Amino acid sequence: MIDSTSPATANALLVGVDLGLPHFDAELEELAQLASTAGLTPVARLTCKRQAPDPALFVGSGKADEIKAKAAEVNATEILFDQSLSPAQQRNLERHLGLPVNDRTLLILEIFAQRARSHEGKLQVELARLQYLSTRLVRRWSHLERQRGGIGTRGGPGETQIELDRRMIGESIKRTRERLEKVKRQRSTQRRQRHRRDNFGISLVGYTNAGKSTLFNALVKARTYAADQLFATLDTTTRQLYLGDKEGRGRSVSLSDTVGFIRDLPHTLVDAFEATLQEAAQADLLLHVVDAANPDFPEQMAQVQAVLADIGAADVPQLLVFNKMDALPAERLPQRLQDDYEVDGRPVPRIFVSAAHGDGLSALREALSQRALAGVAAYEFEEDPQNVMEPGNGTDSGPTFRHNG
Repeated sequence: MIDSTSPATANALLVGVDLGLPHFDAELEELAQLASTAGLTPVARLTCKRQAPDPALFVGSGKADEIKAKAAEVNATEILFDQSLSPAQQRNLERHLGLPVNDRTLLILEIFAQRARSHEGKLQVELARLQYLSTRLVRRWSHLERQRGGIGTRGGPGETQIELDRRMIGESIKRTRERLEKVKRQRSTQRRQRHRRDNFGISLVGYTNAGKSTLFNALVKARTYAADQLFATLDTTTRQLYLGDKEGRGRSVSLSDTVGFIRDLPHTLVDAFEATLQEAAQADLLLHVVDAANPDFPEQMAQVQAVLADIGAADVPQLLVFNKMDALPAERLPQRLQDDYEVDGRPVPRIFVSAAHGDGLSALREALSQRALAGVAAYEFEEDPQNVMEPGNGTDSGPTFRHNG
């Protein structure tokens, strides 16, 4: 595991392999941000092109030798790969380079472990970590396999140790899943209670560091932790947001700030954070926050859409919030602060804002008020025929609401 508290393991050499995928980060900027967020110092970067990963070393022996020489030159004490490595590739690289080797998946897991604050968040990170470790057990204790157990035995204590660790991790995964399932049921109950109160639910989603928490704080006057770094917020926070309209009417809606997404988000994290991400899947409206100042925002939006599809939230209505308008150069400033932007072949309403400076927030509140009122209108009042009070019945279940959307 990465030890971000030790100065001896602080210098990281970043390595990226271009496999012909459209989202390859040639400058390794995002990996550098991840490394810095985890407490490491990127000291050099290397990239190469391959048609396919080398089964043994991922980069091939020639490039592995180049990485080893570069690491010695810049005094790197750890190698970070921008892609996920198989257990065998990681082990072979460590033997070849003589240095700890970690990949993007572990780096994200480490950041999540550092940032989780709530009981639920810690459970989710622990489950993802255990699932990751369970794939790294094979032959990790090969130095014990030479010790034979006794007459008539095959294998030895090394194999026994692997099986014991696999069983222990399996049991820990089972216990953690059970505890998370309880959390999921609690969240489901809370959502049902909000719907019973006719509470319109809005969830903030978006690529990490798009400014979701800053926007959340600006809208509800909260003090959620917000910083210019990746994954500043992991734990879902829900607050009531009061919305007014031009006619002087107003209503409260529930606004939830959720964990940010990122390219190649490990599936173990998507699975582990299912309880949290269900806030987005069950919302009435998604505020998809986009870093408008980032030139790669179309790719980031595509990554968010992919994760939303994975968690069953692809069909939830969206409102695009292009944030950080204050950071746009003059030539990229929008001519209109409200328009439509095409997402997956369909137009989606868009509003430009600066959450840090408050620009555009009044227009956003007005748009949310209109959406909330329209959402309430989609609920038709009706009597439940099974619970209509009959003469002599003495009971009346009261009104029920049916959603037409």
